[in-house]
Amino acid sequence: MSAGKPLLITAELPGDVLAWADGLRRAHYPPEKNRLRAHVTLFHALPPSAGGEVRRLLGELSKGAPPRARITGIWDMGTGTAFDVASEEMTELHAAMAARFHGLLGWQDDRRLRLHITVQNKVSREVAKALQVELGACFLPRAFRFRGFGLYAWDEGLWRLISDYPFRGF
Repeated sequence: MSAGKPLLITAELPGDVLAWADGLRRAHYPPEKNRLRAHVTLFHALPPSAGGEVRRLLGELSKGAPPRARITGIWDMGTGTAFDVASEEMTELHAAMAARFHGLLGWQDDRRLRLHITVQNKVSREVAKALQVELGACFLPRAFRFRGFGLYAWDEGLWRLISDYPFRGF
């Protein structure tokens, strides 16, 4: 485990969705700020002292079937663009994790979950709006199953993978 580094948990995308979303992210996210691949963040900053508990819980929860999900629309983030993701099953898993991590959650994690895949951020309002119009013209909902959980350490602006927890069958 990474001593002193906040921990992040993601819901990992399957290969085809990751390739598609990451291609859009590379094309539209400011290159000097795009330091991550496309992802769905579940928790932004858990304390490193909870590392053992986090690993045990992710190992336990990943024994189940891959949660179903659907990309349902385009989210106008003001100075960015994301795809909304609907997944009752992942939302339930997140709620179970949040209950287990009660008292450890910071302001970013102790609020209503909105699953999404960011493809653009930190751009002007005009640039964001133009991409939303472009994507909206060809948008089709897309069903998939999450591949697993990812556990990362925040390390000077980068995420360093600690461990991957694939769901049963992945």
